[in-house]
Amino acid sequence: MRIFSYQTPVLLLCRASISFSWVYQGVVPKIVCRSRGEIDLLGHILPDYQWACQAVFWMGVAEILFGLFLLVTRWHWVFWLNIAALIGLLLFVALFEPAMFTLPFNPLTLNVALIALSVIAAGELQIPQTRI
Repeated sequence: MRIFSYQTPVLLLCRASISFSWVYQGVVPKIVCRSRGEIDLLGHILPDYQWACQAVFWMGVAEILFGLFLLVTRWHWVFWLNIAALIGLLLFVALFEPAMFTLPFNPLTLNVALIALSVIAAGELQIPQTRI
């Protein structure tokens, strides 16, 4: 596909991994399965259960769209925005549900890996296209 012709294999791998994570996290725990943990976490700022359920659904939609955008964008700053979002999500969990950091495959391990991939992707996008 022409949209991917400017990308190095490293950039494609980073982009695909980050995008997959956002799309999966939007589809499975927020839209398809409606994870109680997602609703409870958001319940800290939206005390009405129905509002929290609706917000989780729309957050899932936003995560899917953001993941797809990360898959195709040529703008390196979007990956820095991704890093800021991941740090914000980590802070939110640390503030409201710190016990989640003790679970296997917890938010800290996932987000650190995604932040590292985002730094690599942003760096790859800043390489002049003549070198790719």
